[in-house]
Amino acid sequence: MKSFCIKNNNEIILNYLLTEIEKMDISNIYVSKNKFKNYKNIIVHYKGKQEEIFAMKLGKVLTDCVLKFYEINLVKRLINSDYFYFNEIEKRYILSNCKEILYDENTKDFEYRIEKIFISFMDYIDEHKYFILDGFVNFRLFEYKSLLTEVVDIAVNKFIIDKEYKEFIQLLQGYITSQPSKAETVHVIYSNSEPIILDENENVIPYDKRFFKAKYLSDISFSSKDYCLNELLNLLPKKIILHLIAEGDDFINTLQLIFKGRIIICKECNICKTFNLIKSNLY
Repeated sequence: MKSFCIKNNNEIILNYLLTEIEKMDISNIYVSKNKFKNYKNIIVHYKGKQEEIFAMKLGKVLTDCVLKFYEINLVKRLINSDYFYFNEIEKRYILSNCKEILYDENTKDFEYRIEKIFISFMDYIDEHKYFILDGFVNFRLFEYKSLLTEVVDIAVNKFIIDKEYKEFIQLLQGYITSQPSKAETVHVIYSNSEPIILDENENVIPYDKRFFKAKYLSDISFSSKDYCLNELLNLLPKKIILHLIAEGDDFINTLQLIFKGRIIICKECNICKTFNLIKSNLY
């Protein structure tokens, strides 16, 4: 017979465990709940011969319990200890980023994290007869908590990048509203992620690639997108007709944020048809 005792004083967690253990698809299990001294106890007796399967099913229940009741609190604790200098609003943004990462079931990290918890429980159940659940989570799940630390670090980096991006957009928006326009209308052709600028007479406007004249470049790579953005910031047109020959992406989203109110999206005019024809002939 295999027996195991889970000690905890949180009624919500205890009731969850009782319900999930009773759902375990294996016979010859007997469950009781008692209180001894400092802790309430869930005692599980297994009288069958499939002890490994029993341990796996119990480990799965305990793993789900950690994910449901402990994970976010562990993440909050890491944020408060390692990044205490952020204010409460910033911490909430970071926590939101953490949740996006943690709950993305399509990543290998999601499965890997669950696996680390599960293996820790399996190893412990195999060699021991009881544990205090809070203590196990706080002091035994070293590899799992290390993974959570990595998640928090990634979430913080994303928060900082997003914050800098918003400040960059606000800077450019302020620049646009404070400067006079040098063009009434320009066309931006966006095909295969390569932008082309036309004037209102549909003549190509060449990019000025002299680095020292560039007002705002998004990075130091000097791609065609950088030159396009810089040219638009030099011209500051009152209206930008954006012809999407390819799918929109982050660059298009950035243009719409910077030049909001000045951009018109077009997909079916003569310019669009011409560049779509060129694109189809090329591919």
